[in-house]
Amino acid sequence: MCYTNHMHINDFDYDLPEHFIAQTPLEKRDHSKLLVYNRSTNKTEIKQFFNIIDCLKKGDVLVINNTRVIPARLFGVKESTGAKIEILLLKEVGKNTWEALVKPLKRLRLNETVIFNTELTAQLISKDGAEGVAKLVFSGDPRAFGETPLPQYITKTIKDSERYQTVYNKTAGSVAAPTAGLHWTPELMDAAKRKGVIFTEVLLHVGIGTFRPVKVDNVQDHKMHSEYYEIPQTAQSEITKAKREGRRVICVGTTSMRAVESYALTGKTFGDTDIFIYPPFDFRVANALITNFHLPKSTLIMLVAAFVGREKILELYELAKVNNFRFFSFGDCMFLS
Repeated sequence: MCYTNHMHINDFDYDLPEHFIAQTPLEKRDHSKLLVYNRSTNKTEIKQFFNIIDCLKKGDVLVINNTRVIPARLFGVKESTGAKIEILLLKEVGKNTWEALVKPLKRLRLNETVIFNTELTAQLISKDGAEGVAKLVFSGDPRAFGETPLPQYITKTIKDSERYQTVYNKTAGSVAAPTAGLHWTPELMDAAKRKGVIFTEVLLHVGIGTFRPVKVDNVQDHKMHSEYYEIPQTAQSEITKAKREGRRVICVGTTSMRAVESYALTGKTFGDTDIFIYPPFDFRVANALITNFHLPKSTLIMLVAAFVGREKILELYELAKVNNFRFFSFGDCMFLS
């Protein structure tokens, strides 16, 4: 792995008028648009997601992230003044003790109490002003009273919070959805399996590291927050066998890709990863990637740029805009092979 060149944050910028940002999910998950790009032929096609079956072949291994988004957003008031406080749970670090983002953190002093309702309060026990992260002890389980946290750029409420979950979610722990997985339906997965495609599950709990803005000019100076991942024995076997036999390993989403590349890099099958993938990067596992369209200057667009090239990804994003693709979490997606 080599990070010798100095890449500037502006190398990953692009213009996106607001109307391109998808505010609500489509009625049918698999009817989103699909931009298909083949690196070896340099060929681009525009399809719908259910056409992905035509892009897959017998023996392909699709790596999916089975994490579930937790009800991580809570709204309360300061006991002393009644001022409004918003909390986003990040990681449970002890019994009813959580790392969280608090807004506005500077208004909350150590040992102050936040009241959410008659059954739940929290006390601030530490804070990191530079990072905006605090540690709070709750009187009970805050997840019992929280709501699903949608990204800030989604200003509309959605009727069904399950639309911000994949159909194959299992293990609760994320504060954001692995959005490339939102396009799959059970029927489409069954059709892929009938074609001989193998689905294998990994876990990466999406935390603040995935969506926190990059605040440095030189990309390599950015420090990722760590996120918990697991590569079960089944996934280890399927991936190893596919690589040995020359079959494709296709990551469904950047989170699946970060999990398998962390495993390949460290040999660790579980633990915390702060892997930061940006150009140039030597991919050891992934042969293809299914991914949504990501925010300008984000670590996610850097990861995709590492996979297909910085200039190419910006070119593909412009093509998507010309064809009225929808961007970000509830938006359309790409298949990069």
